[in-house]
Amino acid sequence: MGLIAREVEARGIPSVSLSSALSITRSVFAPRCVFTDYPLGRTAGKPGDRASQDAIVRAAIEHLADASEPGEVRHVDLRWAETDDWKDAVMRPKSAAEEGGAGEAEDDRAARTDVPQYQFEADREAVDAACPTCFVPS
Repeated sequence: MGLIAREVEARGIPSVSLSSALSITRSVFAPRCVFTDYPLGRTAGKPGDRASQDAIVRAAIEHLADASEPGEVRHVDLRWAETDDWKDAVMRPKSAAEEGGAGEAEDDRAARTDVPQYQFEADREAVDAACPTCFVPS
């Protein structure tokens, strides 16, 4: 999101990103960011928890209005759980034993590549070669 936010800002539109991945957000130098120490995919608050969602959105609006330095990250002082044990479960793959098998878990993620990957051929065909912000392989 930080890279997209930089492009949006370059076109004169102020932005603020929400992030649960602080190191990545800092590395892409998002113009403004609100950080929640929540699991990925839950950046805007706990499902059904209007109070946490409201606090996060309010922090983002306030940060958009009063951030004083480019790249400034505001931390929202909320906790996902009483302890940080949830981080252990989401930061490591389950072992084969935990999955009902034996031995160590295999990393089955796709290898990273410099070639763009598309879910459908129609997505590849939809890429506009004249788009200034689209990546078009040469």
